Amino acid sequence: MAFDYKKEYKEFYLPKNQPMIIDIPKMNYLAVRGKGDPNAEDSEYYKSIPLLYGIAYTLKMSKKTDHQIKGYFDYVVPPLEGLWWQEGIDGVDHDHKEKFNFISMIRLPDFVTKDDHEWAIKQANKKKQIDHSKVEFFTYDEKTCVQCMHIGPYDDEPYTVELMHKFIAEKGYVLDFSDQRLHHEIYISDPRRCDQSKLKTVIRHPIKIKF
Repeated sequence: MAFDYKKEYKEFYLPKNQPMIIDIPKMNYLAVRGKGDPNAEDSEYYKSIPLLYGIAYTLKMSKKTDHQIKGYFDYVVPPLEGLWWQEGIDGVDHDHKEKFNFISMIRLPDFVTKDDHEWAIKQANKKKQIDHSKVEFFTYDEKTCVQCMHIGPYDDEPYTVELMHKFIAEKGYVLDFSDQRLHHEIYISDPRRCDQSKLKTVIRHPIKIKF
């Protein structure tokens, strides 16, 4: 049976819809950077998604090629994730999506190296006749965070974020946003196949102890 990150690491992907504090280890991702309203027609964000999945599935199916990855085991491709920010703002302002910067991401198994990533880029470019060079090998180290499962439309996220921020204040923490620590979302539900009211999205914010 294929290794499923959501099931094996429920604390990262399937938290309850109540805020919790958690330490997140350093992880490697496939990533594409961009800007603009993710909902806009022909947006950079939507263009990034097929590029990510093109490389993710090239790596997953490498077992059927001459490129045998050391330590490989069969796995379910992890869910789509995103880091979001706007200049001069801690967190995000949902009323001004046109000012978004983003890094769309898919987690990589630990056995995937930069060399494997480069092989997958070349393989996908050749097979799909599409340029995948925007897809980076990206390492993100979140450390201590507050997270919560948000259930409902993306535009209702501010309500869940407010709960998270009240929770950390009660626990003696403060937010710790920076260029390296950003608003993080993990998309457990596929919005094309799920009613907006039932969408599940993990929201994660960086925090530190208040001194």
